[in-house]
Amino acid sequence: MRITINQIKEMKQKGEKISSLTAYDYATARIVDEVGIPLILVGDSLGMVVLGYESTIPVTIEEMLHHTRAVVRGTKKALVVGDMPFMTYHISTEDALKNAARFIQEAGAQAVKLEGGVNVAEKVQRIVDCGIPVMGHIGLTPQSINQLGGFKIQGKTPEAAARLLEDAIALDKAGAFAVVLETVPAPLATLISQKISIPTIGIGAGAGCDGQIQVINDILGSFTDFVPKHAKQYAKLATIMSSAVAEYYKEVKSGKFPTEAQSFPMDESVLAELDK
Repeated sequence: MRITINQIKEMKQKGEKISSLTAYDYATARIVDEVGIPLILVGDSLGMVVLGYESTIPVTIEEMLHHTRAVVRGTKKALVVGDMPFMTYHISTEDALKNAARFIQEAGAQAVKLEGGVNVAEKVQRIVDCGIPVMGHIGLTPQSINQLGGFKIQGKTPEAAARLLEDAIALDKAGAFAVVLETVPAPLATLISQKISIPTIGIGAGAGCDGQIQVINDILGSFTDFVPKHAKQYAKLATIMSSAVAEYYKEVKSGKFPTEAQSFPMDESVLAELDK
């Protein structure tokens, strides 16, 4: 049985920290799921760490559905959340409903994620009313990076902090089951976590959040373009992969690979018939 949104919400009530990671493919999702991570986000961050875009903005819904389907196939227990990409819920509530439904119906996700607070609260409520669970996302919202003027800490001034709290409350009231707080000062994130009933999932928002999420490529050290301040590298897979590829290249070139162990024999009499 998969983790439900009610179980995620109960974790906050019990004071149990919520672990969450992104995943973008079957093999990775399977590993994350088997470890026991309860919540997996198929983030539009795949645009940068998988597809090589400069930001999340070029990511299309078809690309998101493609990767979400792969992650769903690789999981049995985790709650899988599909990230709704740029301009798939901004134009109208009807667009938001239609595109959210595609993540559930076509990709098999159990929930969707939208960026924004007060400005998307009405759409969140409509989506939830249609039976689709929604995770919110406030603070540094990558789809609005051009408006924000770059990857900057959010909520540092009294006015900005008050807006973030207002956004979190609006999402709570709209029926979101959780909200991501990205690149928010730790004391503010702690206060927001105390003020709302739904779990806060932090990324660069300190230990006071109800849970944490990280881009899996960042914590594994497989994405080398840059390492965010909020990420801890638990491994350096890029170095290991580079070494393995270099060794393979060297062995193929020298004729050392493949050996008999990687080859398949045949009946010599068959070969003799061909060689007559």
